[in-house]
Amino acid sequence: MKLNNQELEEAVSRLRRQGTDDALVEAKACQSALSHDVWETVSAFANTAGGTILLGVSERDDFAPVRGFVIDKVLDQFISGMGDAGSGARVANPPRYSPERHELDGLPVLAIEIEPLEFELRPCYIIEKGIAAGSYKRVDDRDIRLSAAELYSMTNVMKPSTADAEAVDGTSIDDLDDSLVDALIGQASVMAPKAMRNARTTPTRLARLGALKSDGRATLAGLLTCGAYPQQHFPSAVVDVAVHAGVDKAMPGSPRFLDRVRCEGPLGEVVDDAARAVFRNLRIMSVVRGTGRVDIPEVPLEVLREAIANAVVHREYSPLFAGTPVQVDVYADRVEVISPGGLWGGKTIENLDDGQSRCRNASLMRLAALLPMAGDGGKVAEGGGTGVSMMLAEMAAARLPEPAFVERPDCFTVRFERGGLTNGEIWFSPRLEMPLPADVSPHRLTKAAVLALLSADEPLGVQDLSKMTGAKPAALRAHLRNLIADGEVVATAPANDKSRRYVRVK
Repeated sequence: MKLNNQELEEAVSRLRRQGTDDALVEAKACQSALSHDVWETVSAFANTAGGTILLGVSERDDFAPVRGFVIDKVLDQFISGMGDAGSGARVANPPRYSPERHELDGLPVLAIEIEPLEFELRPCYIIEKGIAAGSYKRVDDRDIRLSAAELYSMTNVMKPSTADAEAVDGTSIDDLDDSLVDALIGQASVMAPKAMRNARTTPTRLARLGALKSDGRATLAGLLTCGAYPQQHFPSAVVDVAVHAGVDKAMPGSPRFLDRVRCEGPLGEVVDDAARAVFRNLRIMSVVRGTGRVDIPEVPLEVLREAIANAVVHREYSPLFAGTPVQVDVYADRVEVISPGGLWGGKTIENLDDGQSRCRNASLMRLAALLPMAGDGGKVAEGGGTGVSMMLAEMAAARLPEPAFVERPDCFTVRFERGGLTNGEIWFSPRLEMPLPADVSPHRLTKAAVLALLSADEPLGVQDLSKMTGAKPAALRAHLRNLIADGEVVATAPANDKSRRYVRVK
């Protein structure tokens, strides 16, 4: 989208306040000639979300326009470098771009809007450096070279993976679990009877389904879904659940982990174990609805299962990613499910819930759709492209914030917000029969919110407030000290007395 004069002035004002470029705008002086690092920014914007390059603007001089800026010469050099002058192209797979002449503080500047490349055309890279060294992405105000894993994801975004269908050396039918094999064949006999036609032996049936090769070796898909212990051959084919004390990893003064579970076994067990490990670290609050109360978890168990199942089935299993597990991080304010490998097959954030199923791991998806999930009898993967729609619907039905989706070339993240309904209903603590005001979030308590929890008649201690809200005692004590100083709250005992409680001033 082209910048008009007002948008240009607003962008420059933002850069001046920040004192630096950002993820959206890069300023370069280029007084009399185009600088070489312009092409790094072109590549970075094209491979990420697009952006604007301001030429004739000096970051060093507080983003002032450059006097003596030779706009026509610089524009000609840019057009030539994009390959639109017949020769002299500096970048391969150039993106669409729109140059616009503007005035800033009475001097000419050049704003060039760079559009993001379609996924199947990435990466844009500097020809002179080659694809490995000349491909960049935009991170805040920096142009950063793409990693090997990111490049692999970009160049294979429309190619079906063969990793899940390949044989695993050193394996045989003995590496598969008999009960899972029986369940797989039983389901296939009902759901895919033609695949079982004239298949009279178990190895033949498994080969028909893609779990075994004709030479008797197990495939990666067969091992992951039916293996007695797949991690013997693929140690990182796990879901690593880590519960953190705060809103970031390894916050100063906090334990490294509150809980840590490495979920192993076949996929049905991995998904169920991981979902339950996350669920037991979330709060279940009661909320007033009409004349009764309903128990609402911060994230429903079935939604967690779906997000984790999607992560293990749709992840990238090629050698570049084989050492990376699916990661689930539980923070004080959110849950993040991170799957190795970016979106595949033309899927974008915008069309995730369009009902169209596209899976890079066709063999794995087929087997996962036949096998039961440990715990509740559902399937590991239902297929049909309904998973994201189900998560959105379940969160909406519970009146919880819908999940956010974050895409990078080398990973895909589903993020669930913790601790809040979407319509201001009243939370109840499951331990104390006391309502929380509608504006109180369990993790973002303000001084006013703490005051709202207190009454003039019933003293409450720090531990009582912590159980009600999930907030840390240290954070609550800081608010209580301020409320006492303001004269709005009084304490019932000295600070070092274990019986100390707090009441609101009448």
